[in-house]
Amino acid sequence: MISITTFAGQKVAVFGLGGSGLVSASALLAGGADVVGADDDAQSMTRANAAGIPTADLKTADWSKFAALVLAPGVPLTHPSPHWVVQRARQAGVQVLGDIELFCRERATLAPGAPFVAITGTNGKSTTTALVAHLAASAGMDAQIGGNIGTAILSLEPPRPGRVHVIECSSYQIDLAPSLDPSIGILINLSEDHLDRHGTMEHYAAVKERLVAGTPGDGTAIVGVDDDWCSAIAARLALAGKHVVRISVQRKLSDGIYAEERRLIRANQAGTNAIADLAGIGSLRGLHNAQNAACATAAALALGLAPAAIQAGLRSFPGLVHRMEELGRLGKILLVNDSKATNADSAAQALACFADIFWIAGGKPKTGGIESLRKFFPRIRKAYLIGEAAEEFAATLGGEVPHEIDGTLDKALAAAMRDAGDSVAPEPVVLLSPACASFDQYRNFEVRGDAFRGLVRALPGVTSANS
Repeated sequence: MISITTFAGQKVAVFGLGGSGLVSASALLAGGADVVGADDDAQSMTRANAAGIPTADLKTADWSKFAALVLAPGVPLTHPSPHWVVQRARQAGVQVLGDIELFCRERATLAPGAPFVAITGTNGKSTTTALVAHLAASAGMDAQIGGNIGTAILSLEPPRPGRVHVIECSSYQIDLAPSLDPSIGILINLSEDHLDRHGTMEHYAAVKERLVAGTPGDGTAIVGVDDDWCSAIAARLALAGKHVVRISVQRKLSDGIYAEERRLIRANQAGTNAIADLAGIGSLRGLHNAQNAACATAAALALGLAPAAIQAGLRSFPGLVHRMEELGRLGKILLVNDSKATNADSAAQALACFADIFWIAGGKPKTGGIESLRKFFPRIRKAYLIGEAAEEFAATLGGEVPHEIDGTLDKALAAAMRDAGDSVAPEPVVLLSPACASFDQYRNFEVRGDAFRGLVRALPGVTSANS
């Protein structure tokens, strides 16, 4: 754990006592802060007390005594309206921070030159984060990985020279980190998401931009430029004097890293040279993973890794669960868990990778539904719809794609396996890529993916996808 000493002897409120909130409170206590924890949920308060975290009702607290409010990222900061605890803090002039900010302040105290790679974007954050950490560790570096990928940042080992922290940052976390200053910042891509939290696409993009804008003068800002939002951000950063490495998988660049077929090409004033080859790497299938790999490769180069070490690390990358995860085969049928596809843009990446798809989709719908996926409809042999979005998705598919409303994951899998088994395609793919959030039926996309994996493993005769 990283003890937070920057608030030693000061009173700090911590609101939101889930996983990262409990870790933040413990880290502050370990560093000598006077911590008061709170949560709207009584059970969370009870768990915090059992973990040794002092709690109180912050509605009746004297806010003039607090030096800061440390807020869990899931608590609304701005939209649809600030949570009451945020309003109380602002009325009292108390700074509102998150755990990423606590890390940044402690790093500035302990080891300001320690490498710190921060990754954000709408899609691909977790894969890119895991890949950067894997490349660093494969090359012998002490790599700590955490943040939005699932491990609270303050539960990692503390910053020190030579130790690299590779941290996935959501827009919620960036919003709570005003001094975010990674030595290497990565912004992969931007598309419409989380507007219920940020209000507008402009605000969402501005929050994301802060991560790469925070890189210091000797740092590196890595920006995917295949969407208009990120392209404009890269231009602004360059005008501001930042060292920008542009990434594209759609076109050649004169300065940056781009994908050509399955090769990653580095271009600069000296010319072009191939620095990695993704051919045959199953865990990095598809154009979206080429983008992830190019961003990770740029980060690895900035960390000082040689191309040969990067290539070896790419080949040994195992991939992530719930992200194009090949669960197994039943005869010629390939079963793929892409539960992380919680929006249409993410589902598009999976649909682009296969030709004969038996698609399980649906859940809690997001703005725009699946209208943007029409170009992939010819690849879909049939769709099996679940959750709240089933009727909406059925209307969009209309007469273009055969479909049925199954409601639940178990029924959808059974129907998809029935039809895929009758298919004459050489490799029919049963693909869970919901294009929806999970919250109508599952606590999160991980629970949804785990449920799908369990159903697949229970199918008689299923073998490893690589066997």
